[in-house]
Formats: sequence, C-alpha cells, structure tokens
Amino acid sequence: MGCIHSIACKSRVKRENIVVYDVTATIDRGPTAIEENSPIVLRYKTPYFKASARVVMPPIPRNETWVVGWIQACTHMQFHNSYGDIGMSSWEIPELRDNVVRAISDSDGVSYPWYGNTTETVTLTGPMAKPSRFTVSMNDNFYPSVTWAVPVSESNAPRLTYITRDQSFTTWLVALNPATREKILLQTVKWRMRVEIAVDPNMPLGSRASLVGPPHQDQPKVLTHMEPIPPNALGKPNANDAQVLMWRPKRGTPLVVIPSK
Repeated sequence: MGCIHSIACKSRVKRENIVVYDVTATIDRGPTAIEENSPIVLRYKTPYFKASARVVMPPIPRNETWVVGWIQACTHMQFHNSYGDIGMSSWEIPELRDNVVRAISDSDGVSYPWYGNTTETVTLTGPMAKPSRFTVSMNDNFYPSVTWAVPVSESNAPRLTYITRDQSFTTWLVALNPATREKILLQTVKWRMRVEIAVDPNMPLGSRASLVGPPHQDQPKVLTHMEPIPPNALGKPNANDAQVLMWRPKRGTPLVVIPSK
C-alpha cells in the first residue's frame, strides 16, 4: 500500500510500535482450602492465578479503535469426583474430551473474546495523538461445590471418597481492532491447576476431607514465543456453557446429569 498521507502511515498500529513490559503471571502460594460447612456439598477454593502487563500503545488514527486485553482458553480438563465403588461424577467438555477442538473459550460468557471487561481490557478510540500507557490484569480460580451424596441417587447419605481435578489454560495478551478483526498477539502464558482431595464419608461433617496435593501449584510459564489462538477460543460457547456433568457408574451406562447450556 502506498503512503499518501504520511501522518496516517506513521500512526499505523503495528506489533513493533507496541511496547509491553512488566508482564507478570503467578499463582498465589498456599494450598487449596477445603470448606466443609454444608451437609449437602463439599466446597474447595484454589489459589488465584493472576496475570498483569503494562502496555504502551502508539498513537491511534482517526476512525480506528483498538482493544487491548486478556483472552483465555481451557486446553485440558479432568474433573472427577469418585464415590467409592459406586462410580464417579465427571465435569466434561465433550469437544475437548473427544479432541474435536484444541481449546475452548474461557470468557465470562458476555465479553467475547475477552476474559472479562473490567480490569482485563482497555479500549482506545482514535484520534489519539500521543501514546497511551495502561495496565491490564486478570485473575482466576476455582470455587466449586461437590455433592457428598451420589448425584443420581435418592439417598442423601455421604458417599464421596476422592476428588481429582487437573485443568490447563493458555492466556494471551492481545491487541484487537474490532472493525477489521486484526489481531496482534503480544504475549502467551500457560498455566495449570491441580487438586486432589481424599474424603472419608464415614467421618462427621467438618473432618471428612483432606488435601492430598499439591501443596503449592506450579507457577505459570510466560512463553518466549507467541502461540496462535485457535479460532474456537474466541467465541461461543465458553467452557462453563459447554461443560456437562456426567455420571459414570462402575457398572451400567453413563448418564448426563447436567447437560451443556
């Protein structure tokens, strides 16, 4: 493309005009906390994953808008709740489980493709004659409820014996022009959260569950290269809407307990 208006050419937003610094990605030190105050469910709260970056964007031409922020996708999910020799309940994302897709959006379900729309993104609308400096940040953790009783049973008797969770995510810092759909990848982060909890259902409420591991999560990896974003990580459905709760008995046919939304 020839340059007719020199000013327009100078202010063209390109990867090399964007400065990213102070990229941090951490998972809080400290173990997953177990809560046993409900006779219906065990709850656990994992440490927080936190990501933050400071960005300097070049001047933005008139009639251009750029959004800079965090996009996250789930790339692996195993979430099994065992009920002794009866069977297990399992939260599953069928497309991910069956390798139909490599990743699924972990957006809040509203702000696609972004993880959220408070601290997670900054929108810049031209004309902006000077560079803009700002910080974008996000955090994420798990805080689920797992029934003490077998989810497909009429009985409320506690039968839960073990919880295993292992989930992996890729998180990208991206500058996006919503009008042209042009994406500039600025950073890629990978992280994983693992939880194992042993439960003795014969013990009284408040002393049934103990954390098997890990006591501390592995710290996230800020990659030195960019990893491309799979197309389905940018739109619907997000992980929460795509997941199903299965009951997988030791003997008999698996059942869908909670279908995807």
